[in-house]
Parts: sequence; C-alpha cells; structure tokens
Amino acid sequence: MLIDTLHQDRALAVIRAPRIDDPVALCRALSHGGIRTVEFTFTTPGVERVISEATAGAHDALVGAGTVTDQGAAERAIAAGARFLVTPGLQERVAAVAREAGIPLLLGALSPSEVMRAVELGADAVKIFPASLVGPGYLRDLRGPFPTVPFVPSGGLDASNAGAWTAAGALAATAGSSVVSASDIEAGDWDAVTERARLFAAAAAAAAGGELAGRARAIR
Repeated sequence: MLIDTLHQDRALAVIRAPRIDDPVALCRALSHGGIRTVEFTFTTPGVERVISEATAGAHDALVGAGTVTDQGAAERAIAAGARFLVTPGLQERVAAVAREAGIPLLLGALSPSEVMRAVELGADAVKIFPASLVGPGYLRDLRGPFPTVPFVPSGGLDASNAGAWTAAGALAATAGSSVVSASDIEAGDWDAVTERARLFAAAAAAAAGGELAGRARAIR
C-alpha cells in the first residue's frame, strides 16, 4: 500500500516540530492538499502519542515513523500504530524489526554501495538523503545501475524543485518544512498547510511523466 500511495501522489510529508497537539487535523490538512503519506519523526518529543492519535483518527492518511535510528524506536513506533518506518541511514536492526512485523521500510542511503546494502536489507524503497547535497542529476545517474529501485529523495525539497526529482525518476518527493512549518502547526493554520501541500504535490506529479521502471514495485 505504501508504494502504491506514493506512486499515486508522488509526494510524502515529513513532520519535524517540537510539539504537535493535533496530529489528526494536520494529517487531514495534508490529505486535502494531495499528500496522504505522513512521516512523524522521533525528533518530536512524545512522537508515539502523535502516531497513535493520527493513525486512529486520520483515516485518509498513511501514517509512519521517521528518524528511526535503533531497534527500540522501531518497536515503539510499530506498537503505536506506525504503518511504515523511515531511517536516515542504514540500520540493520531497524530493518530486522520491520521485516519481522511486515512493516514497509524506507532505508536512507546516498552512495551506490549504500543503495545495494539497503536492497539487501529488504528496503521497500531507498530514501536518498541528504538530497540537497547531490541534486536530481545524481538520482538520474543512480537509476542507471538501479532501474527498478524506488527512490525517495529527502532534504531541501520544495515546490520549486520537487518536479525535477520526479522527472529524474524519483518515486516520490519528500515535503518538509517548506510545506509544514513548526509555526503553522503551533498556530493550527491548516489552510496554509493544505495550500502548500497542493502546490508541492502538483509540482511533483506534473513532472513525473511515465511509469517508474518496474512499475514502482517494491524491491523486497
């Protein structure tokens, strides 16, 4: 379901904020803007509560956990109801927890060697991070030796460059603070979140063009 949803929307949102009082309203605002996949990160205190509330109340959203850096965090995220896990880099114990639970996994990688290791560990998609360091041309080159690997760039993306990444072959582009800022969350400015999500998703989808090689299938 994760890969299919990402393929349809061409976008996901990663949320980093010191406090998230109403995760259900936030997820609904993003869904209304066309981004249904939402990643709440472990940099937010009490993220397990956030994930639990969002999963229970935001039925249009696919809610997962990000910045999962160890086995304990992976287990707590799954217990809270996370429907997928995302890591900033290669983490074998997190991969093992995800496989055991049958939870989709996006493993962070940058180099070709790291991409190959992510595939070996059972990643459903490979998160290119930090994407701002390399640019869309790097992804186009990576797709040469890895034509069937679903790639999801993260870091430094906004509505002005999301399309360049999907045009280069990304399964989806990751929307961060350019779409959901901590100040918007604190103020509950859901209309602003929806509008920026709409612009980001439209930019990512418009430039995607054609089917991802291998029909965006999971690589597990």
